[in-house]
Amino acid sequence: MLRSVAGVEVASAVPNVTGVEITIKPHTQVTALPEGNSYLGFIFARASDPAAAEAALRAAHAELRFDIRPVLALMG
Repeated sequence: MLRSVAGVEVASAVPNVTGVEITIKPHTQVTALPEGNSYLGFIFARASDPAAAEAALRAAHAELRFDIRPVLALMG
């Protein structure tokens, strides 16, 4: 289950990054691809060349912290 996402503002401030969009809401169950059907979000960048855009995307991604924890079943 996604508890929280940190670092979005820092990731958004990386040079050449034009947007960081987290599309999954907190307290939503996360299922890994290919079984899952959605991404956690998207990072967008625009630069003078593909290598600079890729570097911006990687730098922004490195700033993001996803708190994902297992869902525990309650026995009762």
